[in-house]
Amino acid sequence: MSTKAPTTDPNLSALAEHNDDTPTPATPRGRGGRRYSLLTSSDRSTITAMTAIPAALHIALVWIPALGTFLLSFTNWNGVRWSSLKWVGLRNYKQLFTVFEKDLYESLLNNLWVMLALFFVGTPLGMFIAYILDKNLRGSAVYQSVFYAPVVLSLAVVGFIWKSVMYSPGQGVLNSVLGRTGSGNQIDWLGNPDRVIAVGGEYGLGKNFLALVVAMIWIHVGYVMVLYLAGLKSVDPTLREAAAIDGANEWQVFRKVVLPSMKPVNIVVLVITVITSLRVFDIIDVLNNPIGTDVLSILVTDNILGESGNVGRGSAYGVVLLLVCFVFAVVYLRNAFSEDDA
Repeated sequence: MSTKAPTTDPNLSALAEHNDDTPTPATPRGRGGRRYSLLTSSDRSTITAMTAIPAALHIALVWIPALGTFLLSFTNWNGVRWSSLKWVGLRNYKQLFTVFEKDLYESLLNNLWVMLALFFVGTPLGMFIAYILDKNLRGSAVYQSVFYAPVVLSLAVVGFIWKSVMYSPGQGVLNSVLGRTGSGNQIDWLGNPDRVIAVGGEYGLGKNFLALVVAMIWIHVGYVMVLYLAGLKSVDPTLREAAAIDGANEWQVFRKVVLPSMKPVNIVVLVITVITSLRVFDIIDVLNNPIGTDVLSILVTDNILGESGNVGRGSAYGVVLLLVCFVFAVVYLRNAFSEDDA
């Protein structure tokens, strides 16, 4: 008995070869093994424009002014005629730490007061409000809008609000509540530079600057509240339930479970707090820069745009401010990269 060899259909063989799992090259090759690009010339032009334009704007608006500020800090220039520009070396920096040392140290200390107030008062208060609103209270959306409203407003508008509505000696809310609106009985919240906290005799926290810090906290609370509300939504509810089953009370659950779970949010809030405290300017400038309320940004502006303007000295103040920001940036990036490596 003979067996007949099976016949192979050429169509089936072609279909099998077509359905083979062997991967095909991502890009076709031409003669000589040269790889062709799947991008058209229009695609390459678009990608180039999308990278080159933002990079050019960043260099033009950030790096070139920063470099120019650094170079101008070694000059004496009134900012009007280039012919009046004179190279003075380190004289501006020497004057900052000798002739104008009180202005510099007082401004640095005021920036530090803002940072401490936002970190130890504004941030915990915003976190507490976010924790309460996260419990889905009735009217939670209304409360969120009310607390977030100062963040939406311009800092200049916030300054006018606190100056005219809250701190006005004759008809302000604070004096009206305290019954101090009468003549001779008024409290000048923004005009009293007396020290609340004295540091070294010549420096400290003035009452008028403390009044400005309260307005800054008012803005900061709404921003922190929104960030922590978003962070609380991302916390796994099973972690809270497990901690509650183990017998932890609400404070222990928050401290041991919720807060560590929001570590990325904590870092963002810390960075925002530092940046806000160093760049504070608008509120102080709107309130006509009361005595004893100078900060680094005010010194930069006053020296560059003042009547006896000295662009070189103002640029030196700007470099000092840049170095202070740079220190915090380096510390933050170092911690971030060390955590990624771990």
